[in-house]
Amino acid sequence: MPVVYLTRRERFSSAHRLFNPDLSDEQNLQIFGQCSHPNWHGHNYELFVTVKGEVNADLGYAVNAKDISRIVHDMVVLKLDHKNINMDVDFMRGKMASTENLAVSIWNELQKPLAVVGALLHCIRIVETENNSVEYYGE
Repeated sequence: MPVVYLTRRERFSSAHRLFNPDLSDEQNLQIFGQCSHPNWHGHNYELFVTVKGEVNADLGYAVNAKDISRIVHDMVVLKLDHKNINMDVDFMRGKMASTENLAVSIWNELQKPLAVVGALLHCIRIVETENNSVEYYGE
């Protein structure tokens, strides 16, 4: 059977701050720029979750897209949408709230639940701005 890749897009809006608490606000500003603003800043993120699998001859698809949607929504989007990534998101607690760390953490949240419905996680892609995005392949 052929292997296909299915991508689900979700959107969420979140605030965050990039900073090292061991540094002064001035030092954080020098390293992280405006992303270190003490009163936070936000983005309208796009999340792309790509899974892969063999097409089931009886069903015509590799995995039910409704299952993917439900898992991503329940495990990730509900926790991130209109939340402060630094303060409100359990799977980001104690981590720098960078898009890179967010992609890795989302992978870790989704890998096992997706496998339960027969979806092999291939890629997490997060678009933070129209100019910046991150991809993570579980490496």
